[in-house]
Amino acid sequence: MPIENESKRRFRPATDMVHGGTMRSGFGETSEALFLTQGFVYPSAEAAEARFKGEEPGFIYSRYGNPTTRMFEERMIALEGAEDARATASGMAAVTAALQCQVKAGDHILAARALFGSCRYVIETMLGRLGVTSTFIDGRDLAQWRAGVRPETRVFFMETPTNPTLEVIDIAAVAAIARDAGAKLVVDNVFATPMQQKPLELGADVVVYSATKHIDGQGRCLGGVILSSQEWIDDNLHEFFRHTGPSLSPFNAWTLLKGLETLPLRVAQQTANAARLADRLAASDKVAKVLYPGRADHPDAAIIRRQMTGGSTLLAFELAGGKEAAFRFSNALEVIKISNNLGDAKSLITHPATTTHKNLTPDVRAELGISDGMLRLSAGIEDGHDLVEDIEAALATL
Repeated sequence: MPIENESKRRFRPATDMVHGGTMRSGFGETSEALFLTQGFVYPSAEAAEARFKGEEPGFIYSRYGNPTTRMFEERMIALEGAEDARATASGMAAVTAALQCQVKAGDHILAARALFGSCRYVIETMLGRLGVTSTFIDGRDLAQWRAGVRPETRVFFMETPTNPTLEVIDIAAVAAIARDAGAKLVVDNVFATPMQQKPLELGADVVVYSATKHIDGQGRCLGGVILSSQEWIDDNLHEFFRHTGPSLSPFNAWTLLKGLETLPLRVAQQTANAARLADRLAASDKVAKVLYPGRADHPDAAIIRRQMTGGSTLLAFELAGGKEAAFRFSNALEVIKISNNLGDAKSLITHPATTTHKNLTPDVRAELGISDGMLRLSAGIEDGHDLVEDIEAALATL
């Protein structure tokens, strides 16, 4: 059956997340079709040759591209405002491919120090073994970005807001420094989601997501995506992607398409709940510190007003009693579950020092502000009153 593309008319995000990128076969299916196939057949040997030469459009092999996976990519392109995208098997596959495809031995990566532990491993250890050097700086300090540039610097990398301390970096300012240095800026935009921050509009060259988080949003499957200009993907990612095989499975792509349909609704509810919980925690004398981008007391509030349209679905807070208090608080929760995942419909809490950032040395954790009393909370879509009552009951145990 031939596949027919839907209208290319531009719509607002909530509409795009339901209809964007949809392709329908001759059966006229309502839901996006799941093309669970490895390969494709051709009407003739000449057609196969033309397709492999790139002279004729069409799919060749699901490691290179697949109709269901392409629908997910197209929907993300519409949401992000990118020219092209490639979907990957996980968020870390997206980060790794986005970095490795554009560096070689002798090149240098300049990165904000506040990173997810696996991201730091890829830059510092894995790429280091391949001869790529790296420098980690305070991403909020623009002078350190300028001072960190070397003649061989090829890539700037950052998360913003950061994991787990929710620092916010000035994307537009760093993008300008990267352009002057002849480097490409890669931004991990997971914590803000594409609903609340648009790095490409602010000057970033590449945006990566762990689609496992808010995009799926219901704890079902892994996935990732890399978005950029057509030129960058053609020149850097296309061949790397085809030959190394970090591609997303069609089934996971179909699941993520279902997640995107409700993304605007979920993020709005999660953000409202996060703000409510941040305010309640800030009012407690048992909480030493609350970090939430939606609060006026956030250290980077001025930047947040310029580049974000929402306060994020995540918050971090520090209990004065250290690890003992953090564990007691977490164990007392009933609605909020203990998990290192985030962006889920369920509210989740984790202790970064012993989970997501446990592989960092104590000195590095201290430098990043990750104390033994810090907890990261990902707000879900539950009733906000129930969530507040849940943290109140946990606070009462301290």
